[in-house]
Amino acid sequence: MQAVRQSIPDVVLIEPKVFGDSRGFFYESFNEKVFREATGVQSAFVQDNHSRSGKGVLRGLHYQLPPRAQGKLVRVVRGAVFDVAVDIRKDSPTYGRWVGATLTEDNHRQLWVPPGLAHGFLVLSESADFLYKTTDYYSPEHERCIRWDDPQLAISWPTVEVAIQLSAKDQSGRWFAEADL
Repeated sequence: MQAVRQSIPDVVLIEPKVFGDSRGFFYESFNEKVFREATGVQSAFVQDNHSRSGKGVLRGLHYQLPPRAQGKLVRVVRGAVFDVAVDIRKDSPTYGRWVGATLTEDNHRQLWVPPGLAHGFLVLSESADFLYKTTDYYSPEHERCIRWDDPQLAISWPTVEVAIQLSAKDQSGRWFAEADL
């Protein structure tokens, strides 16, 4: 696998080696030893999640407060999304900055989003199946949400031909300046 550090250096774009021929393809979607060597991250994953969403669905920007902060290893197995990580660690030199990557069923890319970052994605295809591993369990009392359209963050979301669809929780997300960090 190739691991490419992003402009927020703790965020890593992972491009696996894919072996394909006329029958289809094969790739190793996760190998703890290879992941640790490529990213320098030694974390145990405790939960796998799978969501399916339609075009224009935007989920995020979600995070959990310490001591239940979650690292996430995310990928798309059907469709395409624009995936975003925002550094919300106040002591970080990249605090308030974001990175984005397009993850698709064809490019097989994964994004490592470490604990202390908010995460969200926008579905670009008719639908998308989004899978992610987490380093801590879901904890509703520690979960928070920052608005996807916060002008201070100024995330450059791609244009989709349909209206953005948000959950009630995401509609009531807080502005970055007012968020519990």
